[in-house]
Amino acid sequence: MSEGLRSGQVAEAAGVNIQTLRYYERRGLLTEPVRSPGGHRLYGDDAITALRVIKAAQRLGFTLDEVAELLETGRHRHGRPVPGLHERAKAKLVEVDAKIADLTTIRHALAEAIAAGCDDLSACAASACCPIPFTDLAEENRHAGPCC
Repeated sequence: MSEGLRSGQVAEAAGVNIQTLRYYERRGLLTEPVRSPGGHRLYGDDAITALRVIKAAQRLGFTLDEVAELLETGRHRHGRPVPGLHERAKAKLVEVDAKIADLTTIRHALAEAIAAGCDDLSACAASACCPIPFTDLAEENRHAGPCC
């Protein structure tokens, strides 16, 4: 790489758009590129790798702030024991497991609502046998009549 890659080339190679590239640059996720004599941004091949790493981390559920911290940690480890990817991946796994548990609960309630024939949210909220978990909603209006 003698001259460097222009923004469009880097964005295309990494599978992002130019606005994403510039946004990551403003956020400090990418090092600022050198400029050509004509003022064009010129990136090294490492920018493509960095973009791919950022996008992969996002797909794993890391926020851009978390990605920035991981990248910063990687730059400054120098043999010191700093929480890195392993510890943060374990913490992210706990978050993902909690989300899966929540989504499983939601799925179960929706499947029960479908099976019960629930068709009117207000009527279901007033029914004692509605499977949708309405909590403390108009307790005095609940009745034991037919479900939904």
